[in-house]
Amino acid sequence: MKILISADMEGATGVTWPADVLPGTPQWERCRSLFTSDVNAAVLGFFDGGADEVLINEAHWTMRNLLLERLDDRAEMLTGRHKSLSMVEGVQHGDVDGIAFVGYHTGAGAEGVLAHTYLANSITGVWVNGERASEGLLNSHVVAEYGVPVVLVTGDDLTCVDAKGYAPAARKVAVKDHVSRYAAVCRTPARTARDIRAAAKEAAALAVRHDPVRGVAFTVELEFDAEHLSAVATVVPGVEPTGERRVAYTSPTMYEGIRTFKAVTTIVSAAVEEQYG
Repeated sequence: MKILISADMEGATGVTWPADVLPGTPQWERCRSLFTSDVNAAVLGFFDGGADEVLINEAHWTMRNLLLERLDDRAEMLTGRHKSLSMVEGVQHGDVDGIAFVGYHTGAGAEGVLAHTYLANSITGVWVNGERASEGLLNSHVVAEYGVPVVLVTGDDLTCVDAKGYAPAARKVAVKDHVSRYAAVCRTPARTARDIRAAAKEAAALAVRHDPVRGVAFTVELEFDAEHLSAVATVVPGVEPTGERRVAYTSPTMYEGIRTFKAVTTIVSAAVEEQYG
C-alpha cells in the first residue's frame, strides 16, 4: 500500500498568522517544526495501519518548508516547486492507493483560519461547476481521475466541515478551532500528533483504489478583488470574462483544469501591485 501525503502549512498545528507561513520570518521558522510534527504523525499512523510506502509532497508556498531530518526514516519527501500537478504531484503514476490532505484550509471567501485558494489574497472566490471550491475540493477532483481516494484531512474545524463535502468517508482531524481568519483556539502539538496518528492508522484501511472518474467536464470560475486582475487572467487561452471581476473556463478533465488554474494564478500574481493589489 502506498500513501501520498499532500502537505500544506496554513492548516498546521498552531498556525494562525501570515508570518507563521511566510518563508524567512522567525515565526515561520518556529512553525516549520509544528508543521513537520503534523506530517510525521500522519506518516507514523499510516505505517501503523499497514502502509508499505509513504511519499510526502510539499505543497506550501516555495514547497521547501518541512524538516526532512525530523521525518520517519521510512518516508520519502518530494520538495520544491514547478511540479506538473502541484499540490498532488505523484498521484499520476498509478501506484498510489490513497491520499491525505495534511495542513489544509478553507477556500477564498469562506470562513476559516488563513482561508484562501492558491493565492494568499487577490482571489475572493472560486467555484467548480457552481460549487464554491477550496484547494481540497479542487485537488479531490484531480485525484479522482486517477482512482485515488482522499482518506485523511487535517486542518482547522471548518476545513473538516468542508472536507465532508468532497471526502465524506475520509478521517478528519481538527488541530484548531476557527475564531477569525487570523485567530484560533489551538491544541498542543503533543495532542494533535496523537490525534493525527490515530486517524491515519484508521484511514489506511480506506486506501483502496477505485475506477478513475471519467467523462466529467469542469467549469471553473474565479472572482478577483480588482478588475484589472480578471483582464490579465484572460491572457490564458480559454479563459473568458463573465463579470466585472470574474472569469471562467471549461476543461474536459480536472487534470487540464488544475493546470489552467495554475496558469491563471501565476499570471495574476505577477500583476498584483504591492500597495493597491
